[in-house]
Amino acid sequence: MADSVIRLNRELKYQGTILKIYQDTVLANGHEAHWDFIHHDGAAAVLPVADDGKILMVRQYRNALNRETLEIPAGKLDAPDEPKIECAYRELEEETGFRTEKLEYLISVNTTVAFCDEAIDIFVARNLIPSHQHLDEDEVIEVEPWELKDLLDLIYSGKITDGKTVAAITAYAVKYGAAER
Repeated sequence: MADSVIRLNRELKYQGTILKIYQDTVLANGHEAHWDFIHHDGAAAVLPVADDGKILMVRQYRNALNRETLEIPAGKLDAPDEPKIECAYRELEEETGFRTEKLEYLISVNTTVAFCDEAIDIFVARNLIPSHQHLDEDEVIEVEPWELKDLLDLIYSGKITDGKTVAAITAYAVKYGAAER
C-alpha cells in the first residue's frame, strides 16, 4: 500500500512559531495530487495526580476554538531534540505550580494523523511538590483539581474534546482507575 503513494515534492508555504505548513505534491494511485502537511516539533503532557487522588487540570482560553478548555498541562518542545520527558517536567511546573521528582510514561499520541505529524508523549506525575507557576506573558491558566470519574463524565458527555486530554484520562482510568476507586 505504501508503494501506491509517492511524494514528488514538498514545498514550505508558511513558517510560524510552532509549526511549518507545507504543500506536498504526491503521486497517489497514478494521479498527481496536492496534500497539505503540517510539521510540529512535538510536545509533552502531564497528568498530575495529587496525594488525594484528584487530577490537576488546567483551564485556559484556546484561540482556535474561541473558548476556554479544560486540559491536562502540556507544551511544545523548546527544541526539536529536547527529550520529551524534560519538556513534561518543565510544563508541569510552569502551568500548575507543582513539580515532581519522577514522571511515569503513560501513552503517546499523534494528534491529527491526516495532515500533521505532531506527537505528544504523556506522563503521570505523583508526589507533587508545591512550587510556583511560570506562565508565559500571554498565558492565563487556572489550575483545578478533579475526580477521575467526573473527568470521564465530561469526556463522555462531549464537554472535554481535547485529544491529548481524552487519551490521557481514559488511558489512566484503564491503567489505574480500578485501583483508585
